[in-house]
Formats: sequence, structure tokens, C-alpha cells
Amino acid sequence: MSVNKVILVGHLGKDPEVRFTSTGSAVANFSMATSEVWNDREGKRQERTEWHNIVVWGKQGEHCGQYLAKGRQVYVEGSIRTRSYDDKSGNKRYVTEIIAQRIQFLGGGGGTRLAQQADGGQADDVGTGGMPGGQPPGDDDIPF
Repeated sequence: MSVNKVILVGHLGKDPEVRFTSTGSAVANFSMATSEVWNDREGKRQERTEWHNIVVWGKQGEHCGQYLAKGRQVYVEGSIRTRSYDDKSGNKRYVTEIIAQRIQFLGGGGGTRLAQQADGGQADDVGTGGMPGGQPPGDDDIPF
């Protein structure tokens, strides 16, 4: 058995870019930052930020384009995928992306914006965080 599952909570590094395939399917792309903070051996505060490339398909992708903007906090659940392509010079390049299956819009919006879920297309009020159990994550639930 193997599992390819990622859960991230972070902030958008740029506004989502939404495009449509030739068959009319929407696909949104955006970067997302997650940060880790710790104290080193000398007691100095250290911080490391990791950047993730997020890909969101279908209606969820359209909703990301409508409701998300740079700096907005978001919950992403999905899988890791690495793909390759040849650049203009003919060099093989690799890119690792998170293919989102579930997106929840967090923070901002005063709890009035709707978040579209992949599972059945129901919308959840961001005021509940749309998290499992209907509760927003508390400080103890977020690992940074």
C-alpha cells in the first residue's frame, strides 16, 4: 500500500491564474507559502518558508480565481505530482506541484465567502473553516 496525500495551510504568494483547456475545463495555478518557526541551539528564533505550486481543476479552480488573492490564507488537501517538460533550449526541466482535491478559504472575508469543495460540490461557509468536524483549526492544530 502507498499513500500520496498532502495537507497544507499557508498564504498565497500571488493571485491565482485561471486558464481554460480546449474542452472548457478550468485550471487555476498559484504559489503558496508555508512557514516553520523554531529556536536554534543558541535560542535564536529561526524561520524557514517553503513555497508550493498549487494546481486546482474544474469549478474549484474557477472559485479560486474569483475569491482568492495574494496574501489570503488557504487550506489545501491534495497529492504531490512531479512532471517534466523541455524548455526553449531543449533542456529537460522538472516541476513538483500539489494537485488540490480540496480547497478551503481561510481568514479574511468576515466568514461570508463560500468555499467550493471537491467532494460533491457543496459549499461551506468559511466561518466554520470547512474543516473536518465543522470547526476552524485552533492554534494547537497548526504545526507552525
